[in-house]
Amino acid sequence: MSATTPFQATWTPRALGALRIVAGYLFMAHGTTKLFHAPYIDAFANVPLASLAGVAGVLEVAGGAALVLGLFTRPVAFVLSGLMAFAYFIAHASQGHALLPILNGGELAALYSFLFLAISVVGGGAWSLDNVLRKGVRGRPVEVSIVSSQ
Repeated sequence: MSATTPFQATWTPRALGALRIVAGYLFMAHGTTKLFHAPYIDAFANVPLASLAGVAGVLEVAGGAALVLGLFTRPVAFVLSGLMAFAYFIAHASQGHALLPILNGGELAALYSFLFLAISVVGGGAWSLDNVLRKGVRGRPVEVSIVSSQ
C-alpha cells in the first residue's frame, strides 16, 4: 500500500464524513415515506408499522439520523448493511436475476448494503458525534454514564 500524502490525510476523513452525512440523509427519506408519507409515494401509502416494511422504515429513519449525526456510526452502518442485504434478497432477488440487480430493480438496495458495510469498516470520517465523544472537547474525552451517581 502506498504512503498517505498530506492531501489524502486532510481530505479522506472529510470525504468520508460527507459521504456518511449524504448517505444517511438520503436513506432517511426511504423511512419517512413509509412512516410519515413524506415525501408521498403511492407504493408506501399504507405501510403498517408492524410489518417488515414498517420495521424497515423505523430502521431507515433512526439509522439514517444516527449516520447523519455520526453517532454509533460503525454498529449502525453494520445493521443497516444487513437490513439492505435482507431487503435485496427478499424484495428484489426473489423476482429473479439475483446476480443482475439492474434486472430486478435492486441496484439501490445492493449499493446501500455495500456502502454501509464499507462505512462500518472504515468509520464515518470527520464531523461526527463519535469523534466528539472519543476525543472530547479540548482533547479531554467526554464521559457518558447511564448509571445514576446517587
